[in-house]
Amino acid sequence: MSFGHEKLQAWTREGVKEITPHKAILYALGVGLGDAPTDPQQLRYLYEKDLSVLPTMAMVMGVHPDFIDDPEIGVDMVRMLHGESGCVLHKPLPVSGKVRARARVEQLIDRGAAKGAACYFATDLYDDESGDHLATNSACFILRGNGGFGGPDGPAPAPHPVPERAPDLTCDLPILPQAGLIYRLSGDTNPLHVDPDVARKAGFPQPIFHGLGTFGVAGHAVLKTLCDYDATRFGQMKLRYSAPVFPGETLRAAFFDEGHGQFAMRCTVLERDKVVLNNGYIKVA
Repeated sequence: MSFGHEKLQAWTREGVKEITPHKAILYALGVGLGDAPTDPQQLRYLYEKDLSVLPTMAMVMGVHPDFIDDPEIGVDMVRMLHGESGCVLHKPLPVSGKVRARARVEQLIDRGAAKGAACYFATDLYDDESGDHLATNSACFILRGNGGFGGPDGPAPAPHPVPERAPDLTCDLPILPQAGLIYRLSGDTNPLHVDPDVARKAGFPQPIFHGLGTFGVAGHAVLKTLCDYDATRFGQMKLRYSAPVFPGETLRAAFFDEGHGQFAMRCTVLERDKVVLNNGYIKVA
């Protein structure tokens, strides 16, 4: 199958999704809130009374990057990896309403036939009624089977450095055993995350947790540790995926203070002492 890199570079998409209190609460449950069901801080995101929306819910309000499924583009799905995710909040997400998403490919880097291509795309979210700019999402997919097409070999965005020292703050959060079953109800129904047979065929001992679900758990750690559960203080979070996470594990988020509300972040799972999220950059008010 040939690689339609020119069509991919010109790819754009627009769509509208609805936020409701039900969807906001379901998303919060999917990324682990509710493990302390009477905690008034967590209830701000789980109970209709004075409900707030988790900032990282912006990541599931975008449009599906359907260039992945387009046979004319020819992405090698078997070898594709989700490499990075990021989210900048411009305004708090509404509890109810429609969100318009406008997505585009920003950069396509050819790293060679052996290393594949890196596809960077971004999605801007707007309140469909007021037109307010709510958030900007970013992502990078590593297309390991699509390199060597003769495109530019850079420049690639540099990863945010994380110091090799003891962190200034840490936060441990459980990834519930049923996390994948709940999180998929927010839109990602890939059977890899729920079907043991599919997971085994993919080389995993059990279903793995969603990458954006892990992103959401890390966002919970930011909200809890750096924002006192105040969504209006959450500014930006960007990170790289290093290894899969399994439901039932414990995520430890380590924060390194860089001053002026900026932090570097690295996340490990305690049970395997494995780095799963790295090169994190956080900005809070």
